[in-house]
Amino acid sequence: MSRLLDPAQHRSHRIGWLRAAVLGANDGIVSTASLVIGVAAASAPRGDVLLAGVAGMAAGALSMAAGEYVSVSSQADTERADVELERRQHLEDSEGEVQELAAIYVHRGLETTLARVVAQQLMAHDPVAAHTRDELGISESFTARPLQAALASAGAFAVGATLPIVTIALVPGNRLWASVALTSLVSLIVLGAAAAYAGGASARVGALRVAFWGALAMAVTAGVGWVFGAVA
Repeated sequence: MSRLLDPAQHRSHRIGWLRAAVLGANDGIVSTASLVIGVAAASAPRGDVLLAGVAGMAAGALSMAAGEYVSVSSQADTERADVELERRQHLEDSEGEVQELAAIYVHRGLETTLARVVAQQLMAHDPVAAHTRDELGISESFTARPLQAALASAGAFAVGATLPIVTIALVPGNRLWASVALTSLVSLIVLGAAAAYAGGASARVGALRVAFWGALAMAVTAGVGWVFGAVA
């Protein structure tokens, strides 16, 4: 006997906030850790390294918020324009819209007569929603939410950036860069695994890909700091 799947078991509704939060946290850890490791590799005093970390956290969080808000707002503007276009098309040629929607269902496998019946019934209920969902792929679960994305990214970035900063404050200066690198890599592995699990993917793959790019970023900035520190 078939059963209805509980919507809570699906994960697609998490895409909006999950993408923004994971991106923010990952960027907070990687960029802040890379920044302070580069400064520490240049033999800068602990106070300068800590200042660079705090400044990087503030600037990064605001940058993430602004970037997410602008980009997702652009997406939302496009979605609203498409919805308005569908509304005008329905008013101008409702029969043509029925035929267009029916053709979509035929392409998906319905018999022609049934496809037309389905299209008519759905459009009788909400013609604009039927077209935006089945023709354009715009639904409530995937609708762009600029403010939500901005707040999720900024907050996650700040949380991620806090770890390298706390490490700087607690670890002795002679082990500073190594301690920041180690704690940041462990955090990235946990973050990557958790994000992949929340999205229904392999935790191992998620952890490895995040750790790889984080380690690469920290290694490059450490090299830059060491070179410029030696020159100075």
